[in-house]
Amino acid sequence: MPRNSSPELSVGAWDLPTRLFHWTLVLCVLSAWVSFRYAELISDHLMRWHRWNGYAILVLLVWRVLWGFAGSSTSRFSSFVRWPWTAAGYAFDLVRGRDRHFLGHNPLGTYMILALLAVVGTQATLGLFTVEHNDSGAYGPLYRMVSEATWKLLSRWHRWIFYWVLLPLIGAHFTANLLYGLVRKDPLITAMITGRKPAGDYEDLAEVEIVARPMLRALVCLFLAAAIVFGGIVALGGRLT
Repeated sequence: MPRNSSPELSVGAWDLPTRLFHWTLVLCVLSAWVSFRYAELISDHLMRWHRWNGYAILVLLVWRVLWGFAGSSTSRFSSFVRWPWTAAGYAFDLVRGRDRHFLGHNPLGTYMILALLAVVGTQATLGLFTVEHNDSGAYGPLYRMVSEATWKLLSRWHRWIFYWVLLPLIGAHFTANLLYGLVRKDPLITAMITGRKPAGDYEDLAEVEIVARPMLRALVCLFLAAAIVFGGIVALGGRLT
């Protein structure tokens, strides 16, 4: 728990749209794996469920980019994206046992978050060009834009990145958050559920500054994100179904 904090006192850390984004993305990634792994079992030979999971993930990621400029204080990129040497200094302090607490993402966690978003985005984008079962029509909407050799390569990368890059990153992210809660008494997981943290001495902000009408603003960003993703696919000649 941060220095000079009290268990009875708490402050806002994350707005509701950011928390909904986080857990919805978790569910979509899990659902994408289930819909791929058990496509035959659920008789979804064309992998429509998997495809729409990919669309949903892309919409969520574009939404998060928009929310990084339009959202509440701890969700804005300007509040947590820092220079690499700042993250290195934080890591050094962490090794030395120096207590440093942040209401939003800490400098080291920032790069984990950015890496996860980048890998998930790459994974979902590759899916647009992927062909899983050539004889059944299970393909991404933009696979015709590239040669057969290219979509075969992208299909292999689509699988490889999930198992050998994304899953290890997810494991590292979960483990780090768990250790922060157990060892450093910094309830990162709980805060992403409740939106609150114990009051204390935080280096970035004392409390989150919630934007006016956050849910309405989030819905506008969601509409724009969906228009960008689906409009972009259609504009490139892709078929959504």
